Amino acid sequence: MNDVDQLTIREGPLGAVLAVKAVPGSSRDRVVGVLGDCLKVTTSAAPEKGKANAAIARILAAAMGVERRRVELVGGPASPRKEFRIEGLSAAEVRQALRKA
Repeated sequence: MNDVDQLTIREGPLGAVLAVKAVPGSSRDRVVGVLGDCLKVTTSAAPEKGKANAAIARILAAAMGVERRRVELVGGPASPRKEFRIEGLSAAEVRQALRKA
């Protein structure tokens, strides 16, 4: 994936925190690419009762090559712009994983 250097990724004490633009109710579950400073992720899950957030966490875990339990929503639970922490990965490791995705 190109443009990963434009992403907002903060270093946190437990891992990198990635800005995500969530698009629930889409036809496919996938990482679309970079949109501004966010990673655009689509999911077919509905935006109700945390279903879309859980689906996006699964999509991110697969893209990063980590277990689902290491991806946690830390900001924006009801907003299209969200923040997910990838436990145990640095910002550089997240960018590297996304370049391969």
